[in-house]
Amino acid sequence: MPEATPNSYDEMPYISLPFAQTHPARLAALATLFGMQPPMVESCRVLELGCAAGDNLIPMALVLPGARFLGIDLSAGQIERGQQTIAALGLNNIELRHADIAAVDAAYGRFDYIVAHGIYSWVPAAVREKVLAICRDNLARDGVAYVSYNTLPGWSGRGMLRDLMLQHSRDAEDAAARVRQSRAMLDFLSHSLPAETAYGALLRQEIDVLRQEPDAYLFHDHLEIVNDPVYFHQFIAAAERHDLQFLAEAEYSMMTPAQLPAAVADGLSRFAADVPALQQYLDFLTNRTFRQTLLVHRDVAIVRDLDARSVHGFSVASPVRPLSRTPSLTQGAAEVFRAPNGATLNTVSALAKAALLALMRQWPAALPFDRLVAAARALLPPDAVGGADIAPAATARDAQTLGNEILQCYAAGVVELRVWSPRLSVTPAARPVASPLARLQAMQGEHVTNLLLQRVTLDGLTRVLLPLLDGSRDRGALVSALSDLAARGALHVQQNGQPLTRGAALEALLGDAVNTNLPRLAKAGLLVE
Repeated sequence: MPEATPNSYDEMPYISLPFAQTHPARLAALATLFGMQPPMVESCRVLELGCAAGDNLIPMALVLPGARFLGIDLSAGQIERGQQTIAALGLNNIELRHADIAAVDAAYGRFDYIVAHGIYSWVPAAVREKVLAICRDNLARDGVAYVSYNTLPGWSGRGMLRDLMLQHSRDAEDAAARVRQSRAMLDFLSHSLPAETAYGALLRQEIDVLRQEPDAYLFHDHLEIVNDPVYFHQFIAAAERHDLQFLAEAEYSMMTPAQLPAAVADGLSRFAADVPALQQYLDFLTNRTFRQTLLVHRDVAIVRDLDARSVHGFSVASPVRPLSRTPSLTQGAAEVFRAPNGATLNTVSALAKAALLALMRQWPAALPFDRLVAAARALLPPDAVGGADIAPAATARDAQTLGNEILQCYAAGVVELRVWSPRLSVTPAARPVASPLARLQAMQGEHVTNLLLQRVTLDGLTRVLLPLLDGSRDRGALVSALSDLAARGALHVQQNGQPLTRGAALEALLGDAVNTNLPRLAKAGLLVE
């Protein structure tokens, strides 16, 4: 077996990405839903263990200037790259520190939110214990810790492939060679496994996923010397030894049996003695491979009985779209809504359908729940569930009904509950302003991070357009700037297969492109209010 090296992340840097599910606003929303009073997002302190180049932490610091952020990582090279980004953005509320997790002690202070993404399963047992000790010793009284890890039974098949790749690449001289040899083995298996057997079909499915992953992901997630998946009950037992308890999953929809048949969900409820037991049964039934678990101190009171009133204090957001071009708002008529993440909801509720349409129009901004009730009622025809009735009793009835519907939508993964939202623009301003981080990233590649901590992929034109959105240009000035870039060969524009470098036709095409893409950038959460 290859030996672990302390600089493996310098040898092949891990792809540093944003993870929206780790945002303190997401953690605070879940804590609030379950009856806690978590620290205010606007002024919180956040610690990230294994922060890489800070691509997860830096976007948080940008939109939360009153909060403080600290990231530590063992890779000096990645820390240096992150520090360069921080300097370029002029941020003074974030520090990235080259440090070992083992060095974290009381001197670091307490943090309202602690994030350990991609650490727990990939470090020795002593470091896993240290991660949980940090979540105990350095977490504020009502704080929330996020820990992700690989889970059994789902990782069993992947574990076999990992062992096989490690065996085949055991004599590789470096990380790049290990990845090449592992990919060669995956290619061989892909053509050798019998597709007609259940075992062969299962492994082929896993192999197809791995073959699409970048080299850095394959190396660090599958070829590192340590990769120890655990059963959920084992993780919870380890957390409890450190006086921590299970709060929720960062993806609420992943902790509910809502997607299972009703009879199965009812059966699980009877078998499971408590919430952790239910979660373990869910892992067996869904063959789960990965969890993102939120932990809090053992003595924190958690309210598990959720009802319509549980969502009344939140703002709600959703990017869903109806599958139908002209969805019916009639009570009883089924309509299917789909989110970009693939989650779907089939509903016959007139109020729920109207609410989802209102949220779609408002995205990426959110609507406070009481305003959502009013917006949904305004979309309903007079004969739909008393749509024209504005009496207090009807309003209270609709709030009760919609509260239950939104809770179901949240369990299905098609809406977000927010306790805080960034200052973003739903429609482009006369002089649009894009996120400073996204403008910087657009000059470096096709992937940028939006104001909601989500990764957005740009095409050729938007990658050139985005850096120009600094608030100094109206639409005419944007077209002029793009025309200058085309004239210099920095932007390639064609009409009927012929290149355009200047003239009225070029400006007309660019004008249409600006008018089309600015609203798209707003919907992508990239424009600042």
